[in-house]
Amino acid sequence: MKLEVVQTDITKLAVDAIVNAANHTLCGGGGVNGAIHGAAGDELLAECRTLNGCETGHAKITAAYAPPASFVIHAVGPVWHGGNRGEVENLASCYRECMNLATSHKLESIAFPAISCGVYCFPHEQACEIAVREVVKMLPDSTIQRVIFACFEKKIEEALNENLARWDSVVWCTNSG
Repeated sequence: MKLEVVQTDITKLAVDAIVNAANHTLCGGGGVNGAIHGAAGDELLAECRTLNGCETGHAKITAAYAPPASFVIHAVGPVWHGGNRGEVENLASCYRECMNLATSHKLESIAFPAISCGVYCFPHEQACEIAVREVVKMLPDSTIQRVIFACFEKKIEEALNENLARWDSVVWCTNSG
């Protein structure tokens, strides 16, 4: 199993699935969500409209259409309200649901953005700890052989690397640029 932290545009990654930090409608928006919908085009939007949205902490899968990935897993992360409204459990649930969907589709590679760290204002240090913990815990029972944590910001990259360094049982590397 290989885990990587890469500062890159997630829509350019050739993996089985990229994860979309989606909103409840699954029909586009800003940040990663807007970038994925922009890269995939109208076909992704049309398929998302058939899914009837998605609740916080859950995920749904679609075809990827134009990006090099085969699938998009749309995960609806929590908006940060101070940590007393189930934000931690909902974010952890996003990562578990993505891993479960990937495994149920027999996927071997997946790329995650920093879910909820943009306009949803989840504290990035805590979000990165949750992301790494949940993914690493689920790897042994999954079909996933390669995980990429794709990020735009250096502070996210650093927090992910710090958290990955705490796990001795996985192979990980950094690849900025």
